[in-house]
Amino acid sequence: MDAADRAALDRLHDAVSTGDPEAVAKTIDEVVDPEVLFHAPVPMGGTGVQALKRVWTVLLHAFPDLRVTVQDVIAEGDRVVSRNTVTGTHLGDYRGIAPTGASVTYDEIFVFRLAGGRIAEIWGVVDVHAQLRQLGAVPGAPS
Repeated sequence: MDAADRAALDRLHDAVSTGDPEAVAKTIDEVVDPEVLFHAPVPMGGTGVQALKRVWTVLLHAFPDLRVTVQDVIAEGDRVVSRNTVTGTHLGDYRGIAPTGASVTYDEIFVFRLAGGRIAEIWGVVDVHAQLRQLGAVPGAPS
């Protein structure tokens, strides 16, 4: 991973950590290819940067204090894998679930393909089951 690629990922992570949807959208425009291919378990519709922006708008509305803590980063060639822990407090509607005030913690793994200092493709695996269980939307004790 070259310096431009690392800078793009760092800028996106820093923007997400602000909790400001406008800052996230602006950063996405700057570091993500407009035609990014986004493969993730998020039924948000749309394509390219619009889908990615929509995901962050929904997440930051539901979890305004959302934080993504990077646990591991592995890079080879044009690919970067990031294993993260996500935390937040459910203070807004999310997937049809009214705010519960519950704290959530869940894991995710993303693979990014970078080209010319921009994120060109994203694959994601998010532990949505743990997230929904902690919100009381699926059976099982919150973890």
